[in-house]
Amino acid sequence: MGLFAGLDVGTQSVKLVVYDPDLRQIVANAGQPLDLAAGDDGSREQRADWWVDAVRACFARIDPALRARVAAIGVSGQQHGFVPLDRGGNVLAPAKLWNDTSTTAECDEIMDAAGGAARCIELAGNPILAGYTASKLPWTRKHRSQAYARLATILLPHDYINYWLTGELWMEHGDASGTGWLDVRTREWSAEMLAATDPDRDLRACLPPLVGADSLVKIRPALADELGLPHAVQVSAGGGDNMMAAIGTGNVVPGVLSMSLGTSGTLFTYAADPVVDAQGRWAAFCDSTGGWLPLICTMNCTVATEAVARLCGFSSRDGDALLAGTVPGADGLLMLPFLNGERTPDLPHGRGNLFGMTATNLTPANLYRSAMEGALYSLMNGYDGLVDAGLRFEAIRLTGGGSQSAVWRQMVADMFGLPVDVPEQSEGAAFGAALQALWAVRRAEGGSDNELSALAASHVRLDPRLAAQPHAGATAAYAAQYRHFLSHLDAIRLLYAD
Repeated sequence: MGLFAGLDVGTQSVKLVVYDPDLRQIVANAGQPLDLAAGDDGSREQRADWWVDAVRACFARIDPALRARVAAIGVSGQQHGFVPLDRGGNVLAPAKLWNDTSTTAECDEIMDAAGGAARCIELAGNPILAGYTASKLPWTRKHRSQAYARLATILLPHDYINYWLTGELWMEHGDASGTGWLDVRTREWSAEMLAATDPDRDLRACLPPLVGADSLVKIRPALADELGLPHAVQVSAGGGDNMMAAIGTGNVVPGVLSMSLGTSGTLFTYAADPVVDAQGRWAAFCDSTGGWLPLICTMNCTVATEAVARLCGFSSRDGDALLAGTVPGADGLLMLPFLNGERTPDLPHGRGNLFGMTATNLTPANLYRSAMEGALYSLMNGYDGLVDAGLRFEAIRLTGGGSQSAVWRQMVADMFGLPVDVPEQSEGAAFGAALQALWAVRRAEGGSDNELSALAASHVRLDPRLAAQPHAGATAAYAAQYRHFLSHLDAIRLLYAD
């Protein structure tokens, strides 16, 4: 069998892995950093051609002999981004990203037009939160009116890379459920939510057809030549980065909890049926396998730790060594790390807060630790909702950049009181995209009995050297500090409510 490539178009970089399913190993990988245009109004944008150039650069770093053996490509992409195209397929404006909070007012406008947040949950399973694609449409209508007037097609970041690779337009249900328009219960577009976004325009006409998770489309021959790939290469449906990370961590059966520690922090699990919360405490998404993916997302994870590292003049790569003399609770220092605003808890106007400072605990090490702990307390706040809903978990599978830190791994195990496992493939989203492509090809070749759960079980392997077990004393210390986190959170909510 050939090789399978997985692309992950993230916020900070594009990553490419090439997987050999016969050897059960990644045979090549490459990465290319991305720029980010950030504004004081909360805007976070990237140009689509930056992604394309980064994909080209990644493939150029792969041995030509390996490129010639690629059979299929899967694409993972940061969720919620809005890529507007005109009728000729040209990009009309920079892409507003998942962590863009400049459209918060538009979120409220859409929910008011639909009848309130509770009504949005009734219609589609989710309220319209800061960062969701829906709010970016009225913002564009107001601030980029010429682009909005020429708008013909609405794409998400991974949809755009699929379009560039194949010349075909489509969406799949997992990433589409992060727009705010997809009724996750029926897996169909909600006419009411689309009308609430723009009552004067049929936005359904701008949305590409929804396809199954096992769909395949051939690469454009000219692009195959440019990238050094065979003309027979097929591109799978792909999905959002969290949906692909679920596949890449083996989270395709009930009972597995995955945590991704990257620019954002996420917690997600597989469900065979829609898991919708009437209070909107988690995102009720579809996954990219035909199931559902209840998900907690925070906007400030390594964002906070990187900011502290820059402030204190050290590299986050040295963070583990710096924390060797610190203890759970950071000696009383507590950070609410809402540097980009926040989604969980829902404080799009939120800002970072530091509490409990004394003359002795305000050190770079404690400050860095408080950023790590604060990022995890935000995830814990969402996790409480999943537990309240009756979901139970036996372990956490960790992925993302934070999974490579021994301190992060132990902190997660201790704080959540659960064993932590780390898959051998640290790039869960890119690896998951490669596995989805492998699954789609096998289904096309051998029929519908090739289950993704069986494929993931045989290809997702855990690294026993990176496992962590919870320590009861540390778990108790974190529980006490988490109570302080919740009390301070309640105290500052009114400050950032509007």
